[in-house]
Amino acid sequence: MARKPDGPLRRGWTTGACAAAATKAAYGALLTGVFPDPVTIRLPKGEQPAFALAVEVLGDGWASAGIVKDAGDDPDVTHGATVIATVRRGAAGSGVCFRAGEGVGTVTLPGLPVPPGEPAVNPVPRRMMAEVVAELAAAHGDPGDVVIELSIPGGEALAGKTWNPRLGIVGGLSILGTTGVVVPFSCAAWIHSIHRGIDVARATGLDRVVGCTGSTSEEAVRRRHALPETAFLDMGDFAGGLLKYLRAHPVPHLTLAGGFAKFAKLAEGHLDLHSGRSQVGMDWLAGQLADLGGDEDLAAAARGANTAAEVLGLATAAGLPVADRIAELALATARAALRDAPVAVELLVVDRQGAVVGEAGG
Repeated sequence: MARKPDGPLRRGWTTGACAAAATKAAYGALLTGVFPDPVTIRLPKGEQPAFALAVEVLGDGWASAGIVKDAGDDPDVTHGATVIATVRRGAAGSGVCFRAGEGVGTVTLPGLPVPPGEPAVNPVPRRMMAEVVAELAAAHGDPGDVVIELSIPGGEALAGKTWNPRLGIVGGLSILGTTGVVVPFSCAAWIHSIHRGIDVARATGLDRVVGCTGSTSEEAVRRRHALPETAFLDMGDFAGGLLKYLRAHPVPHLTLAGGFAKFAKLAEGHLDLHSGRSQVGMDWLAGQLADLGGDEDLAAAARGANTAAEVLGLATAAGLPVADRIAELALATARAALRDAPVAVELLVVDRQGAVVGEAGG
């Protein structure tokens, strides 16, 4: 995850907000022959931002408008991408229909907010676009039967850096956003993707999902379990976001895998494993070594260690199964977060070389 910069952070706009503004500009040009620039829309919470147009093309029976997405100070992969809406006349009585153009994905698996076969355009952006069409149609006496084709040049390559491939969204990016506003470093989008991954796993009948803190622990799980790509949830530091959603939306089996330091935090009761929001307790780790039979010199060395990995090395050299102890305690934290949900948890502690050095449950 990118480092949060110091000082006040600038907000940005979602792909859904950009798509709605581009739709308004394109449909307005289709009706009047003139592109409004800038174009203003109303967001779900009442804000009315104005967007400058980067693309204006008027054809015979169609119009395209494009807006360069500004994600503010958020490290959003789609920052700087151009969101283009091409609006065409639809069949009489058809209302507003959506199509995926270049760089916008198509849903292929159940469990997402839109069904398989549909463009990956989430419900709130769909509603925002339908509302701007209705507004302009009423103002100009038009029936408002249109086809909106959304495209993001280069979006298919960008989608490889998102969770879309694991969610069964092929061909490009999603048009997202519930408020229209990107709040920098809010982590909401990441946790939202974890939730959608669980939804897809449940809808496709998977009986095991996997939450890992990074790629090394993910590879360790792949060596242990033969699972489809959709079973792997990009948990990262958000153990709480995963566990709390599974509490209400259970999957029979869960494997959690992560490094010793991350899971030492989980073992101590932290559900947010980010270094900026929780720290490894060296005194607490030293106490675990003492409980396992370590002498005072070893405990003192652990208290003075620079990293949790150093403590793991000290314990391993002394023959103390501290990684198993961390796995057991982290498992207890996970089970407490799940409460009585019918989820069997396997917990794996993985070292920096990718070896499983401690485990519990399963």
